[in-house]
Amino acid sequence: MSKFDLVKHYLHEMELPILSEDTAEELVVVSDPESGIVNLVIDCEEPILVLEQLIMNIPAESGDLYKRLLQMNRNLVHGAFVLNEDASMLLFRDTLQLDNLDRNELEGSVQALSLAMAEYGPELLGYVQQ
Repeated sequence: MSKFDLVKHYLHEMELPILSEDTAEELVVVSDPESGIVNLVIDCEEPILVLEQLIMNIPAESGDLYKRLLQMNRNLVHGAFVLNEDASMLLFRDTLQLDNLDRNELEGSVQALSLAMAEYGPELLGYVQQ
Protein backbone atom coordinates (compact mmCIF):
# COMPACT_ATOMS: atom_id res chain seq x y z
CA MET A 1 0.00 0.00 0.00
CA SER A 2 1.35 3.42 -0.95
CA LYS A 3 1.77 6.08 1.72
CA PHE A 4 -1.00 8.10 0.06
CA ASP A 5 -3.34 5.11 0.19
CA LEU A 6 -2.39 4.57 3.84
CA VAL A 7 -3.28 8.17 4.66
CA LYS A 8 -6.65 7.78 2.92
CA HIS A 9 -7.21 4.52 4.82
CA TYR A 10 -6.55 6.30 8.14
CA LEU A 11 -8.95 9.10 7.17
CA HIS A 12 -11.61 6.54 6.35
CA GLU A 13 -11.08 4.85 9.72
CA MET A 14 -11.36 8.26 11.39
CA GLU A 15 -14.65 8.81 9.50
CA LEU A 16 -13.39 12.04 7.95
CA PRO A 17 -15.15 12.49 4.62
CA ILE A 18 -12.88 13.17 1.66
CA LEU A 19 -14.40 16.05 -0.32
CA SER A 20 -11.90 15.93 -3.14
CA GLU A 21 -8.81 14.04 -4.12
CA ASP A 22 -5.92 14.62 -6.51
CA THR A 23 -4.10 11.32 -6.95
CA ALA A 24 -1.42 12.85 -9.17
CA GLU A 25 -0.52 15.37 -6.47
CA GLU A 26 -1.27 12.87 -3.67
CA LEU A 27 -3.52 15.21 -1.75
CA VAL A 28 -7.01 15.11 -0.34
CA VAL A 29 -9.37 17.70 1.12
CA VAL A 30 -11.47 16.68 4.12
CA SER A 31 -14.16 18.41 6.15
CA ASP A 32 -15.97 17.90 9.42
CA PRO A 33 -17.53 21.33 10.09
CA GLU A 34 -18.91 20.29 13.48
CA SER A 35 -15.30 19.77 14.59
CA GLY A 36 -13.94 22.96 13.02
CA ILE A 37 -12.39 21.02 10.13
CA VAL A 38 -13.30 22.85 6.91
CA ASN A 39 -11.45 22.09 3.69
CA LEU A 40 -8.39 20.71 5.46
CA VAL A 41 -5.79 19.93 2.78
CA ILE A 42 -3.74 16.82 3.52
CA ASP A 43 -0.81 16.57 1.13
CA CYS A 44 1.77 13.76 0.83
CA GLU A 45 4.98 15.63 0.09
CA GLU A 46 7.59 12.92 0.53
CA PRO A 47 9.12 12.69 3.13
CA ILE A 48 6.43 14.62 5.04
CA LEU A 49 2.67 14.85 5.28
CA VAL A 50 1.41 18.44 5.28
CA LEU A 51 -1.91 19.37 6.88
CA GLU A 52 -3.10 22.89 6.15
CA GLN A 53 -6.39 24.72 6.59
CA LEU A 54 -7.31 28.31 5.85
CA ILE A 55 -8.58 29.93 9.03
CA MET A 56 -9.26 33.49 7.87
CA ASN A 57 -8.04 36.41 5.81
CA ILE A 58 -5.86 38.81 7.76
CA PRO A 59 -7.79 42.04 8.38
CA ALA A 60 -6.31 45.35 7.24
CA GLU A 61 -6.34 46.58 10.84
CA SER A 62 -4.79 43.61 12.62
CA GLY A 63 -4.01 45.33 15.93
CA ASP A 64 -2.25 42.89 18.24
CA LEU A 65 -3.22 39.82 16.14
CA TYR A 66 0.36 38.76 15.41
CA LYS A 67 1.36 38.91 19.06
CA ARG A 68 -1.77 36.99 20.02
CA LEU A 69 -1.08 34.30 17.40
CA LEU A 70 2.33 33.66 18.91
CA GLN A 71 0.72 33.33 22.32
CA MET A 72 -1.89 30.93 20.92
CA ASN A 73 0.81 28.84 19.22
CA ARG A 74 2.43 28.22 22.58
CA ASN A 75 -0.67 26.35 23.72
CA LEU A 76 -1.38 24.31 20.58
CA VAL A 77 -0.91 20.57 21.00
CA HIS A 78 0.26 20.03 17.39
CA GLY A 79 0.84 22.37 14.48
CA ALA A 80 0.80 26.13 14.47
CA PHE A 81 -1.04 29.14 13.20
CA VAL A 82 0.97 30.49 10.25
CA LEU A 83 0.73 33.20 7.61
CA ASN A 84 0.94 32.64 3.87
CA GLU A 85 3.78 34.20 1.87
CA ASP A 86 2.21 37.64 1.52
CA ALA A 87 0.74 37.64 5.06
CA SER A 88 -2.81 37.96 3.72
CA MET A 89 -4.14 34.70 5.16
CA LEU A 90 -3.98 32.88 8.47
CA LEU A 91 -3.66 29.12 8.20
CA PHE A 92 -3.29 26.18 10.55
CA ARG A 93 -0.36 24.00 9.49
CA ASP A 94 1.14 20.80 10.77
CA THR A 95 3.68 18.38 9.30
CA LEU A 96 4.26 14.72 10.09
CA GLN A 97 6.86 12.22 8.90
CA LEU A 98 5.41 9.86 6.28
CA ASP A 99 7.89 7.02 6.82
CA ASN A 100 6.54 6.03 10.23
CA LEU A 101 3.11 7.67 10.15
CA ASP A 102 0.45 5.91 12.17
CA ARG A 103 -3.23 6.62 12.62
CA ASN A 104 -2.79 8.01 16.14
CA GLU A 105 -0.37 10.63 14.87
CA LEU A 106 -2.66 11.75 12.06
CA GLU A 107 -5.69 11.74 14.33
CA GLY A 108 -3.79 13.76 16.93
CA SER A 109 -2.98 16.46 14.38
CA VAL A 110 -6.56 16.67 13.14
CA GLN A 111 -7.87 16.77 16.71
CA ALA A 112 -5.35 19.50 17.56
CA LEU A 113 -6.86 21.64 14.80
CA SER A 114 -10.35 20.89 16.08
CA LEU A 115 -9.33 21.84 19.62
CA ALA A 116 -7.61 25.02 18.41
CA MET A 117 -10.74 26.09 16.56
CA ALA A 118 -12.95 25.35 19.57
CA GLU A 119 -10.65 27.29 21.86
CA TYR A 120 -9.55 30.19 19.65
CA GLY A 121 -12.08 30.34 16.79
CA PRO A 122 -14.38 32.89 18.43
CA GLU A 123 -11.44 35.10 19.38
CA LEU A 124 -10.01 34.96 15.85
CA LEU A 125 -13.41 35.77 14.42
CA GLY A 126 -13.40 38.87 16.60
CA TYR A 127 -10.40 40.20 14.69
CA VAL A 128 -12.28 39.88 11.40
CA GLN A 129 -15.37 41.64 12.77
CA GLN A 130 -13.52 44.68 14.10
